[in-house]
Amino acid sequence: KVDEKARKVYFTGMGREKEENPYYQHLYSVSLDGGEVKLLNKGNYFHEPAMDDAARYFVDNYSRIDTIPETALYDCMGNKLMTLEKSDFSLLLANGYKFPETFKVKAADGVTDLYGVMYKPFDFDPAKKYPIIEYVYPGPQTEAVEQVWYRPLVRTDRLAQLGFIVITVGNRGGHPDRSKWYHNYGYGNLRDYGLKDKVVAAQQLAARHSFIDISRVGIHGHSGGGFMSTAAILMYPDFFDVAVSCAGNHDNNIYNRWWSEKHHGISEVEKDGETVFEYHISANHELAERLKGHLLLVHGDIDENVHPGCTLRVVDALIRANKRFDMLLLPGQRHGFGDMNEYFFWRMADYFSKHLLGSKETST
Repeated sequence: KVDEKARKVYFTGMGREKEENPYYQHLYSVSLDGGEVKLLNKGNYFHEPAMDDAARYFVDNYSRIDTIPETALYDCMGNKLMTLEKSDFSLLLANGYKFPETFKVKAADGVTDLYGVMYKPFDFDPAKKYPIIEYVYPGPQTEAVEQVWYRPLVRTDRLAQLGFIVITVGNRGGHPDRSKWYHNYGYGNLRDYGLKDKVVAAQQLAARHSFIDISRVGIHGHSGGGFMSTAAILMYPDFFDVAVSCAGNHDNNIYNRWWSEKHHGISEVEKDGETVFEYHISANHELAERLKGHLLLVHGDIDENVHPGCTLRVVDALIRANKRFDMLLLPGQRHGFGDMNEYFFWRMADYFSKHLLGSKETST
């Protein structure tokens, strides 16, 4: 909001509060003439403000992945006037729900902070050893890590209930809200840039928590996460044991050029006195011969976002490399798997259970 009469601008920003998670958003104000930037909604949460037309008040919705969401009314000077509402979690908690936990680890460079969320079974026993599964999305335009509380998710909260520790964690080259350097880290290396960070994040957590069995590691993702999870089990075949990769853009040379070119870049090469623009992104099918673990590839046959040909190129390469793998084609399903999403979940659950826990469900 711009208040021309008071000569103030109100804006949201991240990363300014040094003791907080840099992904947490706040509302600020500053004079149009410059000067001090003022924080208007304190509190170690992700804040989603909405200001009235006259710029006199704003309603602030705030939460974290590990807290109950609240809504409050503030004046434009940042004074909290009243709490408007606090979500009622009584039934959810009475049914055994437990909040996930946030964590911070170092990237593979040993310097960059990475932020993540850990999901445990609701009947978690710290004396037990649990396999760990990473739910991934590489970016670069976003990351898979939820910062605000959200209804329990199938691929994190629900998957953990089968007896897994499920984590999401950022990686260098991910979310643009961190910094220009962080966001651009993967430029020119769109396949491999985030993989090492996923390995070292899991290793650090296993060193920190005795209940994580680092000898049993799974990885799962959808779309860009499908691309990343397959790349991970092929690039690090001695670390990742199982991958379930859904609707992956495994070959970004045939994916949407506006996205691939934007985040990977085009090389300018001089040939015979002329400038030639070359465009090639390393693809997953180029690594097919490296497969050691268990890989399940899933795609909808009328995916309107990522063409099934991306997965079929990996299938072709795996067959020609004489590799054993599994594939699930969902007929009549688009990018999100539609009314077959529940069937997919149980196929994923069976796959991870069989290969990480040693057993799977066989009933209908």
